[in-house]
Amino acid sequence: MDSEIWPRVMYLSLLLAALGGWILVEYRGRIGIALRTVAAWGLIFIGIAAGYGLWKDIRGDSRPRQMASESGEMVLRRAADGHFYAALDLNGTEVFFMVDTGATNMVISQRDAERLGFRPDDLRYFGEASTANGVVRTARITLNEISFGPFTDRAMDAWVNEGEMDGSLLGMDYLRRFSIRIEGDRMILTR
Repeated sequence: MDSEIWPRVMYLSLLLAALGGWILVEYRGRIGIALRTVAAWGLIFIGIAAGYGLWKDIRGDSRPRQMASESGEMVLRRAADGHFYAALDLNGTEVFFMVDTGATNMVISQRDAERLGFRPDDLRYFGEASTANGVVRTARITLNEISFGPFTDRAMDAWVNEGEMDGSLLGMDYLRRFSIRIEGDRMILTR
């Protein structure tokens, strides 16, 4: 135990004793009402804690916010974390990407590679990539069909990263097919 634990325990004990003393004096002879009040405040506290813990899910930011315009543009909205995200259909499977103009290639996480039917243990990790986390090994895969809104491309290489990744990265080898503008909180991709 660290040296600060005992003062904290003592402080919380004194606080609980003071609160308990107040409840006993205030609700003397009405213990049933006191228990109902404590239970109500306990449920309120649990509800607030659960709402706070689930806030990210409640906000609905789990899916990329993108739309195709009638003029043939794809418009991506900036997420709360400051990044742009895109959903692409790869070989018939929807994959979510963080748009990364600093990445050279389309980099697929191992989890997404498995969803696409590639077993990461069966891939040949002959390539290397320098990342913010150091050098990682990569395996080349070929995607037969890539759909992004109204745009479809065929037979494009991507790279499966052997290292741990939170998600896949949409790099410049795919993004260079578009003209890219950023206007405020929107990234607009056109062909």
